[in-house]
Formats: sequence, C-alpha cells, structure tokens
Amino acid sequence: MTDFRSFRASGVVIRHGDWGEADRLLTLYTREQGMVRALAKGARKITSRKAGHLQPFTHVSVQFAKGRDLLIITQAETINAFLPLHDSLTKTSHAAYVIELLYRFSYENEGGNPTLFKLLVDTLDRIEKEEDAWLPIRYYEMRLLDSVGFRPQLFECANCGREILAEDQFFSFTAGGVICPRCGIGLPNLAKISLEALKYLRHFQRSSYRDASRARPGFEIQKETEVLMQGYFTYLLERELNTPGFIKRVKV
Repeated sequence: MTDFRSFRASGVVIRHGDWGEADRLLTLYTREQGMVRALAKGARKITSRKAGHLQPFTHVSVQFAKGRDLLIITQAETINAFLPLHDSLTKTSHAAYVIELLYRFSYENEGGNPTLFKLLVDTLDRIEKEEDAWLPIRYYEMRLLDSVGFRPQLFECANCGREILAEDQFFSFTAGGVICPRCGIGLPNLAKISLEALKYLRHFQRSSYRDASRARPGFEIQKETEVLMQGYFTYLLERELNTPGFIKRVKV
C-alpha cells in the first residue's frame, strides 16, 4: 500500500455492509491497489452525497485517506453506474457472479492488477449491453484464470505432454488441463470434454474479445462449458460459489 496519507484510485464496488449507526463498510477492487476495504462515513444518511456513488457494481473514482485501522473514503465520483445491471434480475445475477469470482481469487492489499481491473470493467459493460451473458462470462472466466495463475492447459495433454488431437478428451481439475484418451483410461476423477467445447475454450483463451464474440455455440455446448468451468472453480477454491445457484433460480 502506498505510504501517502491520501491517494486517489479508480475502483469498482464489489461488497458493502452497514457499519455503526450511519457508516458503510465497502470492499472495492481498484486498478491501483487491488482489493481494499474502506469506510464511507455517514454514507447511510439521507443527506449523504457519497451514498449514490457507492452502490454495488459502480465504477467510481475515489479519494482515500488513511485512518487508524481502515481507509476512509473522503470523496467519490461515479464513472459508470452500470444502471441496467440493477434493472434486470438476470443481469444482476450475472454481474454478481463476475464479482464473486474476482473476490474469491483476490486478497486485500496485494497490489494493483490493471489488466484484471480492465477485464472486470469491460465484462460488466458487456453484460450490461449484450442480450446473452454466456459469451462475456466464459471469456471472463478464461482471462481471469490467466491473470491469477491458473491458466488451464488446453493444447497438450496435462499428463503426458502430447499434442491434443481432434477428438473428444478428458479434463482433469487436479492437473489443470485436458487429458488425452490414452492417459484418461487409467486416471480417476476426470470430466469428459467434447471436441467442440474444447475448441471454444481454446478460442477464448487465445483470442481478443472481438474475435471471440464471433463464436456461436449451440445450447448443449454452452451448458457443457459452463458445467466444466464451474467444476474447475469449485476445485480451485475448495468450495462451491454462491451465485451459480442464484442464476439458476432466476432462470426458472
């Protein structure tokens, strides 16, 4: 963390809760400092000027001051409120999933990651504007894994190192990648992955979003990739995420 008593940062509000009688405790993911917790004094008062700028998913420019135990938010200015994310329960649930993933893979004061911060803001923007969130979310998942050091191995067998051929394969959460059919026969706890699903995941891993957005997978492939990624995240985090269940209930 910087040694200055006061500093400005660009961040996205990812969590907030009540603190005392009138304050609000917020968690923000910032471009400059990574994930930070800060206190917005008086933010729950009706007369507070800061409250409207500190809603979940909001991209804000914030002035921080160092308090004795916590950072104090002294000024906040909205850059993008992403209002449509609050108007649709479906969009809200998808944005919440994006935020939860980032939160689970982040630690307080670990330092800024401008690439990951840009990915977060771009993904919220895509969920806001696009009718279907499947592509923005799958692309986000693959790029997030890159940023946090868990890039899945999709081009060579994660067990023997041979090049993956054009056929259905297995996926190992433990090994963090695709397992060829030859190795897959004798290994436990593998998930199946079709050639088609693997093609899309590879495409997202090595393409810009503009190129990735040309993908047009069918419903079954969408479902297969979603289930596979959920399994991988559950393994990495050693726990199930909360938001996928919420997304399912919203869809019903």
